[in-house]
Amino acid sequence: MTKTAFKRAARVADQIRMEVADILMRKSKDPRLGSVTVTDVELTDDLRLARVFVTTRQDGQNEAEAFAGLAKAVGFIRAELGRRLHLRYTPELIFQKDISGPRGDRILSLLDSLDLQGPEPGSAPTQGPNDRTGDGGVEPEEGRRA
Repeated sequence: MTKTAFKRAARVADQIRMEVADILMRKSKDPRLGSVTVTDVELTDDLRLARVFVTTRQDGQNEAEAFAGLAKAVGFIRAELGRRLHLRYTPELIFQKDISGPRGDRILSLLDSLDLQGPEPGSAPTQGPNDRTGDGGVEPEEGRRA
């Protein structure tokens, strides 16, 4: 029996995500960073570079100002992170806009629009992989076990 191997980089990335979110919420005094949410962190295997994915509740010019505030505060955030995490090297932080939320919403809306269209008229219903019989939709004969 083999155990699932968890990479150290994944565990440290999760810790960085929580700590950066806490630093932004509690320690940062910049009003531009009030609407910034940390969604994910990708960390290299050598723990030297962290890509911090963030979203903002703002758009347009205010969003650009929030990212400018992040760029200005990156030194403070990294220093505070170094005090909280006991690593040999504090990773370099790169803040990037997380586009997975709006992209996921678009995919869901497309799937919903396909669902509303329904099956084409005249087409026979097909059995899916989740049918109850487990044998491709064929019912067992009476007296036989499936």
